[in-house]
Order: sequence, then C-alpha cells, then structure tokens
Amino acid sequence: MKKLFKFIGIILLLIIAAITIYYFVNNEALPKGKKGKEAEALATKMFDALNHEAYENTEVLKWSFRNEHHYTWYKKENIVHISWAQYKVTLHTKEIEKSEVYIDGKLTDNKEIVKKAQDFFNNDSFWLIAPYKIFDAGTQKSIVKHEDQDALLITYTSGGSTPGDSYLWILDENYLPISFKMWTSIIPIGGVSATWSDLKNTKSGIKLPTKHTLSLFGLEIPMGNVKAYNEKADVLANIVLKAIKHKNYENTRFIEWSFAGKRSFKWDKEKHIVDVSWDTIRVNLHPQEKEKSTVFYNEKKQEIADTKIVKRAWDIFNNDSFWLVAPHKLFDYGTIRSIQKIDNKEALLVKYTTGGTTPGDSYLWILDENFIPKSYKMYVPSMKMNGVSATWQDWTTTESGTLLPTNHTFSGGRNLSMGTVKAYN
Repeated sequence: MKKLFKFIGIILLLIIAAITIYYFVNNEALPKGKKGKEAEALATKMFDALNHEAYENTEVLKWSFRNEHHYTWYKKENIVHISWAQYKVTLHTKEIEKSEVYIDGKLTDNKEIVKKAQDFFNNDSFWLIAPYKIFDAGTQKSIVKHEDQDALLITYTSGGSTPGDSYLWILDENYLPISFKMWTSIIPIGGVSATWSDLKNTKSGIKLPTKHTLSLFGLEIPMGNVKAYNEKADVLANIVLKAIKHKNYENTRFIEWSFAGKRSFKWDKEKHIVDVSWDTIRVNLHPQEKEKSTVFYNEKKQEIADTKIVKRAWDIFNNDSFWLVAPHKLFDYGTIRSIQKIDNKEALLVKYTTGGTTPGDSYLWILDENFIPKSYKMYVPSMKMNGVSATWQDWTTTESGTLLPTNHTFSGGRNLSMGTVKAYN
C-alpha cells in the first residue's frame, strides 16, 4: 500500500511539474501598448473592414457553443433564447428581471438559472461577435507591435462577466482580424491565442466564425450552424414588391423607356437583350455575353463591333435601367436588406455587394402609406454621394400590369424623365 501511495505521489508531482513548466514556458505578460489617436485610427480601420454597419443593422443571430449551448438572439429587441440540457431561458439582456426560465418545458422562477444563462451568453456571444465590440463603453485601445506589424490591444474595464480582460487582435493587410491573444481571468496562462478564421458569409452581410482553434493543447471551439439575417427587413421588402406588382414584372416580356430625352431602350427581358440608342448609335446589347453584341451607326451595322461602344452601352443600360426598375431588384443576388427609421417610419435600406457597374452602393427607400417607394437616399461612394435624395414619382400601371415610375426629381429641383414607359408581353 505504501508503494502505491508513493507511486501516486510521484505521478502527481510529475503532473504538477509538467504544468509548472508548461506555464512558465507559455505564459506571456500583458504587452504595453501605445494609446492615443493612432490606436483609435487602427480600431476604426478594423471596424470599417468588418462592415460594422451591417452588424448594427443585423436583426437575428443564431449559433451554438461547443454543441452544448444553443442561441437565437433578437439583437435589436435585446432578447435571446438560450437552451442547454433540460433548460430553456428567454433572456432579456437589458431587463434581466423580465427573463423566463423553463425546466423540462415548465415555467419556473429560478434566478440562479437566469444568472447562469447570462454568463453563458456573455461568454459564448463574445466568441461570435467579439470584433464588433471594440468600441463598447469601457474599452481601452492601444497599438502593440506583433511580428513587426501593428496589432490592436483591447482592454475591457467594465461590462460582461469578466471585466478587466484584454485581447490582442492580429490583423491582415486589409485590417480584418485573423486571430487574437487573450489575457483573461478565466484562463490562468497569459497570451493564449485563438484563430478568428473559418468565416461564413451571412445573409445580413457580416462574416461570422464557424469555429476557433486555441493554442492551448489545440482545443477547438465549434460555433455550430452560424446564421445572421434580417427577418423584418425581408418581410418589408416583400410588401414593397407586392405593392408594385412585382409578379407581373417578372412575367413582363418587353420594356421600353427613355432617359432624360437622350437615350432610348427596348429591352427583351425574357432573352435579356436590349437595344440601346443614343445620338446616331444603336447597340443590340447582350449584357451577359457582350461579345455577341452588335453596333450600328446610322442603322448601318459594323462588321466588327467596337468594344468601347459596347462597354459604354453596357454602362448606360446598367445605370438607366436602375432608375426604372430598381424597386424590383430588392432581392437580386448580393443584396443585403435592413430597416432604418426615417421620421419614426420604417424605411428599407438595400446594399448591393455585387453586380452592376458600382458594387457597394446603398439605397434607402422611403415608402408611402401603400408601401410604394416615393423617394430614396443614395449612398454611392464612387460618386461621393452620401444620402443624395431623389423622388420616385408618377408611377404608371403598364399593359403587363406592373408598376414603373415615369419621373424623378432631385433635391435641387432638376427633373429626370423616363419618357413614355411601356411594359408588355
């Protein structure tokens, strides 16, 4: 028996020694960074790279933590549904006293479970959206050199479950986070790193991690089937489409219009071929296969189509058709929809991340009482437009039954006519 206890004692000593050696080899002191304008500027670059506006507009986030805690977070309502084991908690993050606890499906008053759910949420949501919290109240920012590159050190002096924790964000050349190092009260070893990769593009326009790998024994934290979307914005967008008879637009074969009396169009929407005419030029444009396009001068066909003229016709069509059918493009591929309040009424913000001539543009649609767009504000970085407004007016019900506008008026009073608008089959 003595030999057994001696053997166990030796094993314990070896384990303690191994842990001690591991600690001293891997433990890092919290680095000292440089605070001030440069640190704030680096944080802003990181924030912009993350598309923080899309995060702020995100309505719902779904994920799980290590396949144990499962979340549906209605971010704007400050309500999160959390489930684990036999527990389900509806947590009101700003009004904890309103939270509800269900154990095996039965409502119960259990403040300890509410506190546990709150702690779970603080920890598990951090692993999902931590980079978006760098400007939270009580954060201190400083620049630290990491492998000869600027890294952003964030210290949380308040909030969450463990105030005082620090995180060093390692950024790529575009200022997007790729990993971080931690100095936290939960982990006794300072400088443990974790990846911030394996990102997923979500419907709300933000990238969220699907898992993390830690330097601590290679531990992995799966985040489950991560989702972020804007449920209410999609509902509003569908109401707008119904108001402008979008189903009839989808079934429309031909659309004709002009643009400011300078250019005219006849669009075979079914075949996606359009005649674009200006001055003495007419281009029979194939937008998706531009090499098939033909060019006419004074109705005389060029033997070899001038590619510059074809490109100009393509740009013209992208611009001028948008002024006619933009409200019908709310669900185009690459669009992100969110809701903003204008004069205490819901307006629909649509951002185009792909397609067209200038991807990255955003349009805030202001609606009338029937949910028909009456104006929008344009945010077009390439043209330095930051909220330039224009009306969508004099809507006409076409032969095919869809609604299309015939005029726009800018804030300076300038009118943009779409000519005689026709849509038919």
